[in-house]
Amino acid sequence: MTEVNNCLLPDEFQYHIEFNVWIRNNGDGTMNMGMTDIAQTMAGSVIHCRPKSVGKKVKKGKSVATVESGKWVGPVKTPLTGEIIASNAEVESDATILNKSPYKQGWIVKIKPSDLEAEKGDLVSGAVAIEGFKSYMTEKELGECIHCEGFDG
Repeated sequence: MTEVNNCLLPDEFQYHIEFNVWIRNNGDGTMNMGMTDIAQTMAGSVIHCRPKSVGKKVKKGKSVATVESGKWVGPVKTPLTGEIIASNAEVESDATILNKSPYKQGWIVKIKPSDLEAEKGDLVSGAVAIEGFKSYMTEKELGECIHCEGFDG
């Protein structure tokens, strides 16, 4: 687990910096996706999450969910074109999970990419992700991540 300005970035994930999302390869042709620790910090206390429906085809850069907090309403954009094959009912019924557990319980959708090879170039990990998020946080004037009680990464 890497830390950038108190924000956690699990080493086993890939990230899309501009969309501020993480991707975990499930090893079966599917990917789980969610908001980064940085994204949940920027959003503040999340009060609502509405993932798109299972079976929905999505294009890279389009929304897979809408998230609402006390200070922000916006899309969670996908870095991959594909089909949503599962959505997390837990985050839909209790959106605070996105603040408490953005990387474990807080996955939002499971997507089956239609052409991972063509799109994986926009996903980063390791040192590239760390440097990218440092620059992103400087640009957005975000200090440190603030974790709520019960935060488990």
